[in-house]
Amino acid sequence: MNLEMVMQELEALGKERTKKIYMSNGAHEPLFGVATGEMKPIFRKTKINQPLAEELYATGNYDAMYFAGIIADPKAMTEADFERWIDAAYFYMLSDFVVSVTLAETDIAQEVADKWIASGEELKMSAGWSCYCWLLGNRPDSEFAESKMTDLLKMAEKKIHDSPERAKFAMNNFIYTVAVSYLPLHDMAVKTAKAVGPVEVNLDKPKSKFIDASANIQKAVDRGQIGFKRKHVRC
Repeated sequence: MNLEMVMQELEALGKERTKKIYMSNGAHEPLFGVATGEMKPIFRKTKINQPLAEELYATGNYDAMYFAGIIADPKAMTEADFERWIDAAYFYMLSDFVVSVTLAETDIAQEVADKWIASGEELKMSAGWSCYCWLLGNRPDSEFAESKMTDLLKMAEKKIHDSPERAKFAMNNFIYTVAVSYLPLHDMAVKTAKAVGPVEVNLDKPKSKFIDASANIQKAVDRGQIGFKRKHVRC
């Protein structure tokens, strides 16, 4: 399949209701409004195809950019490629669920994520913290330096309340993910979540909302999910 064929299939799958949901989360034109589960039949035709993924991502169409993440070959991507992708990721559904997910399947994931976390740029920070969430939820605990994870937890505790909005979400999720998926620091993550407390996030709505890692960790404990690892990062 070539770019034109994939775009035609994506357009045919678009639904106005889905489009409105994506736009309410920050997506903007061009987009078709394709539910992610509906993309699987197209993937069966394209398989992993990095050149096509690059073409799709470059369209600026949200659905095409998302599908690019599904068919990308992360091992074929360089740090420069990921920088190009994150620069084009204009809202969190791209930064956190396309770019960071793809990055999480590479050997340079932690190195790049560290740079993004330190960047001070909202969506890069969000992608960096999210990448660690994808990594921790998938890879063996032995792949992570306990001292480094400790430092990241301390950083999250210190900076979360003063960070950009989307970074707050990702940092909150990082604390939760360490507690659930990284057994060596479960207890520390639980203490960190309690110390942080509810985090206020403002999403351009009349009322701000609060997110609370501590409450979600307790739910995971109650469900017996501590130690959870997913088999695959990408669906």
